Amino acid sequence: MSTLEGRLRQIMADETAELRAAPDLVDRVLRSTRRKKQRVRFAALVTSAAVAAAVVPAYLVLGPSAGQGPVPGPGEPVVTAETSQPDVPAIDDTPPLPSPTPDLGDLGDGRAFGSVKVGYLPDGLQWGHWSLDHGDSYTTSWNYDGDEHGFYCVQIFVYEGQAVREADERTQAYHDEGKGEEVAVGDRTGYLIVQWVGEDGGKGTPTLFLNMGEGRRAEVMFSPVYAKELGVTKTNRELLKIAEGLTAD
Repeated sequence: MSTLEGRLRQIMADETAELRAAPDLVDRVLRSTRRKKQRVRFAALVTSAAVAAAVVPAYLVLGPSAGQGPVPGPGEPVVTAETSQPDVPAIDDTPPLPSPTPDLGDLGDGRAFGSVKVGYLPDGLQWGHWSLDHGDSYTTSWNYDGDEHGFYCVQIFVYEGQAVREADERTQAYHDEGKGEEVAVGDRTGYLIVQWVGEDGGKGTPTLFLNMGEGRRAEVMFSPVYAKELGVTKTNRELLKIAEGLTAD
């Protein structure tokens, strides 16, 4: 072994004495960037070479095809692992964390949420400690025990701004299909419909769409289980009473 090669070996060994490579490092680099196989293959080999250099100099590990340069002569700077190794992008195998679901925060008894106040609810219902807030549409629900993981009894969606179009289009579609009926809710108008009949073997979800004025609609729903407990007549009566009690700030 030449004196020059011995110097290079010692320098590389000193620079990389504390380095350790994961057993699958090369495979991970290659798998993660298959579209750039040749460039990444070189980067992966160079990365592995930083560790192998403690035993074999980098230019011997990579070989002539990896772009071996001339051996520096007397007076020329000595190439070390730090100056010769190209930057290799770090590989992050950690899956991204899901974004938190936007909600309306603590609503207390749930009688006011967003810009809407709920003036009436059937006896025995408590706020379910659950809500969703998508800006121009938001919703919350009530059940018997206030458990956020429990089944809902009553749920109200509110649509504002651009989202009003969605509620109106759904109501119009039901009307065009001859399903449901228009109802008077005090001095306001509504549409009474049983949605999603037959889905999952269920008898559908009794719903009342309420026109709360320009730029706002409400959708009041009873779960099929709760509606079954009340019966058809009482369910429709309670839907109307809830709708009548809805007001906006």
